Amino acid sequence: MGARIVAVANQKGGVGKTTTAINLAACLAEAGEHCLLVDLDPQANATSGLGRRANGHSTLDLLDGVPLPELTIPSSFANLDLVPAKPELAATSVQLSALEGGERYLSDALAGDATGGYGFVFLDCPPAFGPLTVNALAAADRVLVPVQAEYYALEGLSQLLGSIDLVKRRLNPRLGVAGILLTMVDGRTRLAAEVEAELRSHFGELVFSTTVPRSIRLAEAPSHGVPAIAYDRRSAGAEAYWKVAMELVERA
Repeated sequence: MGARIVAVANQKGGVGKTTTAINLAACLAEAGEHCLLVDLDPQANATSGLGRRANGHSTLDLLDGVPLPELTIPSSFANLDLVPAKPELAATSVQLSALEGGERYLSDALAGDATGGYGFVFLDCPPAFGPLTVNALAAADRVLVPVQAEYYALEGLSQLLGSIDLVKRRLNPRLGVAGILLTMVDGRTRLAAEVEAELRSHFGELVFSTTVPRSIRLAEAPSHGVPAIAYDRRSAGAEAYWKVAMELVERA
C-alpha cells in the first residue's frame, strides 16, 4: 500500500508552507511514521531547513523519470527522508507547461510501489499556482492550505480552492482538501481573532482546530537545519505542529 501523499500549497508566499511541511513530516516521523518530504520549490527552503543541499540528484531528476528510491536521501531528522530541490527547478517549471502530459510527471513518479515504504509523503509547493504546484496536486491524495492570520492572506483563498477543485475534476479525482491551517497567529491582536472568525464562518470544519502561533523558535529552526521539535520541542510552535499532525492523521 502506498503512502498518503499530502501537498502543502498556497499561491501566496510567506504563509508558512515550508515550515508546515517540515514540521508535520518531522512530528509524524517521530511518532513512528516513515516520512518523505519532496521539495518542489526552486528556492529549496525545505531542503536547507532539513540541513541538506542538493549536490547531486534532486526533484529535477524525479520529474525526468529517475526512480524515487535512487533520489531520496536521509534528512538530519530520524525517520524522515528528503528529495532535495535546487534553483534549476525553476526552468523545469517552464518546460513542464509545454510538454504533453507534463502535469502528470510527478504523479507517474510517485505511482504504484514507489512510495510503499512511507506512511506519509509531503510535497512542499512553490508560492505560485503554476506547473509544479499542479503536478503536486495531480499526485496528491490531500492538499493542506496554510493561511497567514492577516486579511491580505484571505484574498484569493476561494479562488485557490476553486483551482484545486478544477485539478480534481480534470486530473485527480481522489484529491481532497485536508484542511486550511491558520499560521503566524498573534493571539494578542484583535486582527488575528477576526481573521480566524471569518475563516471559520466561511469554511467551517475545513479549518483545522489548531492554529499555529507566530513563533521566534519556528523562525530560528531552519537556520539550524532542523525542525522546530528538534530545535525546541517545548516551544509553542512545536507543540502546535504536534497537534496539527495528529489532526492531519484523522483528516488525511
